[in-house]
Amino acid sequence: MVTRARDVRRKYAAMETDRYGREWSREELMLGFLGDVGDLAKLVQGKEGVRPRDDLDEAFAHELADCLWSVLVLADVYDVDLETAFSRTMDQLDDHLS
Repeated sequence: MVTRARDVRRKYAAMETDRYGREWSREELMLGFLGDVGDLAKLVQGKEGVRPRDDLDEAFAHELADCLWSVLVLADVYDVDLETAFSRTMDQLDDHLS
């Protein structure tokens, strides 16, 4: 999953360079993630009956995947070993609940 996320990010970076003369900064990547989270929030409203749409299940799954991709990209650009961090965080949460 991480390798695929990196590959797609590289393709986007090339497209951004062609289109804008540079690839997105870390801050812009974070803003993109915030946009994805906002889109996901609207779809959660749809799942709860507030903003219905015909393709809700497909759109919801797509936006969750977009958010995951953004997290993987941010972890990569900030050199975070997400698997280790996730495991450590789950251990801490589990210990807190014990």
